[in-house]
Amino acid sequence: MAPLPRPGWHPDDRPAQPARESGVLVLLYPHRGGLQLPLIVRPRYDGAHSGQVAFAGGGREDGDANLTETALREAKEELGIVPGDVKVMGRLTELYIRPSNYEVTPTVGRLAGRPLFRPNRQEVAELMEVSIEDFLNPSNSRRERWQLEDRTALVPFYAIRGQTIWGATAMILSELLAVVRMCLGEGAGFGARRE
Repeated sequence: MAPLPRPGWHPDDRPAQPARESGVLVLLYPHRGGLQLPLIVRPRYDGAHSGQVAFAGGGREDGDANLTETALREAKEELGIVPGDVKVMGRLTELYIRPSNYEVTPTVGRLAGRPLFRPNRQEVAELMEVSIEDFLNPSNSRRERWQLEDRTALVPFYAIRGQTIWGATAMILSELLAVVRMCLGEGAGFGARRE
């Protein structure tokens, strides 16, 4: 799900200053007869990710022991998720995001049931609960040519409920779905790379 060519893939595309570490939570829970995950729509603001669909997450703070703790802290701040309720299953591949100069580490966790969401309206314009089945449905995957910064790119994205889910969020989802497909193919339960 990476745009081709992808801004930031080449070392020359990276800013001179080191990327800021960040963590996002890919949270799975059973609901409505299937496996769901929450995504947030960011509010409109003067910044690189204004109005975009994302996972709950953000930059590492001094008190965070690791990036999984960052992801859990941010999910609590943004959505009211109780960190102690989340069973951490592992991590997905780190991903560099050029527009904001973040190196993002996705942590995969699960809950026994649907959480009581308390979205922080300063950070969350809308909460989207999306079924894994929606992402596995080929009719929800699209590709278009977009102008991204200084280049034209072929951008793959998910079109779900009037939202365009692309960029880092789509790339993380794509890896998650590859793991889900592998596990379903093997008849095993869901898994991710262990910490």
